[in-house]
Amino acid sequence: QVQLVESGGGLVQAGTSLRLSCSASGRTFSLYSMGWFRQAPGKEREFVAAISRLGGTVAYADSVKGRFTISRDNAKNTVYLQMNNLKPEDTAVYYCATPQMPYSYSRNTGDYDYWGQGTQVTVST
Repeated sequence: QVQLVESGGGLVQAGTSLRLSCSASGRTFSLYSMGWFRQAPGKEREFVAAISRLGGTVAYADSVKGRFTISRDNAKNTVYLQMNNLKPEDTAVYYCATPQMPYSYSRNTGDYDYWGQGTQVTVST
């Protein structure tokens, strides 16, 4: 059974940084891509970043490019999202996710089958 557990969210001021972590269990972590998504109140869940199974390919939403960095440590079964220069519009619940199929890689919410419970990030002015 695949389990994803996010941590690292919180309340911060604009311009500061946070690092989110997502710990995975239940299968061989290094076979699967990972993604970060977020959902703000009243809005649909949106793509933030994705990373291929070995970390060689990454992708970002335009809104976070240059500020956020996704990375993974396959020895620790953990994916990270380093968020710098946070803005109030980054306020959302952040979720990590992974697809059911190995080797796949996607920006699309519908291609991800397993989701964490989410961690709240609130950025104040």
